[in-house]
Amino acid sequence: MQPSSHTLRRSILTTALALGTASLAPLAQAQPGASYPSKPITMVVPYPPGGSNDSFARQIAKELGEVLKQTVIVDNRPGASGNTGTGQVAKAPADGYTLVAVSSSMTTNAAIQPRLPFDAVKSLAPVAMLARGPMVIAVNNEFAARTPAELVQAVKANPGKFNYATSGTGSVNHFATEMLRSMAPGFDITHVPYKGQGPAVTDVIGNQVQMMISSGPSILPMVRNGKLRAIGITSLEPSPIAPELTPMASAVPGYAFDLWWGLLAPAGTPAPIVNQLNQAVNQILATPQIKASFLREGALAASLTPQQFGDVIRGDVERWKKLAKERQIVAD
Repeated sequence: MQPSSHTLRRSILTTALALGTASLAPLAQAQPGASYPSKPITMVVPYPPGGSNDSFARQIAKELGEVLKQTVIVDNRPGASGNTGTGQVAKAPADGYTLVAVSSSMTTNAAIQPRLPFDAVKSLAPVAMLARGPMVIAVNNEFAARTPAELVQAVKANPGKFNYATSGTGSVNHFATEMLRSMAPGFDITHVPYKGQGPAVTDVIGNQVQMMISSGPSILPMVRNGKLRAIGITSLEPSPIAPELTPMASAVPGYAFDLWWGLLAPAGTPAPIVNQLNQAVNQILATPQIKASFLREGALAASLTPQQFGDVIRGDVERWKKLAKERQIVAD
């Protein structure tokens, strides 16, 4: 028996509706990012202007605005070692219009400050890593050591005689040096914390303290103008940021300490928006001009997926919590 024309039309209509619903499902899922961005994006830098976070953020913001065809505003909100601005972004609407440019100091802060205004892992969504790079071991020009091996030998031969500077207790350079001390028994050198990078570098230059481990962007200019002498780098292998420097691992096997810079959004930001931002940033990082610019500042452009970047953050928080407990690093 053949179906009636009414039954056939109804069957065709039912099938069409089913197919239409199925075809709309992916569009509905993608809708959060379909018209994004429709207004300016704010990129918060939780530090004062002029540092590496600010420099990298401004370069990316300019290029990101061109890729997304929308204005990206850089907003410096310094305070509490980066925690103030980062905490404000963590509480912002999760719509992709507020981002924060952070560095690995966020994870060292999380390791020793239990009362942060945000959770470094749970309150923020990883968007994209921007750059990463090793730190540089620098000494006063009057210090006798010129290689990692000579540094280790000099400190071990004179326990407690020499000092090392940091930009503060719990800073990344504090963690980097305490990690070195933990891996080199007998490396007895006294910590002198300062309120910021500037005065710490000034006192190393003036020989009030003898050594400092610091980021390439902040210390290499002083090395290149002859005010300090670099004697090693914290990468396992020689690094493009300063290929003439010998890895500290040549004297302390296995020692490695990397810094990173990246973008985060409030937790709950829709995945399509996060992925759109990640793809745009990675497109920018692949350009020769950004690679060259970052390298001049002592870092390497680094492209990761949001998931990979999240793994880095979680791993760092766990690693630094363990080191803080072992070396008794506590917040002031």
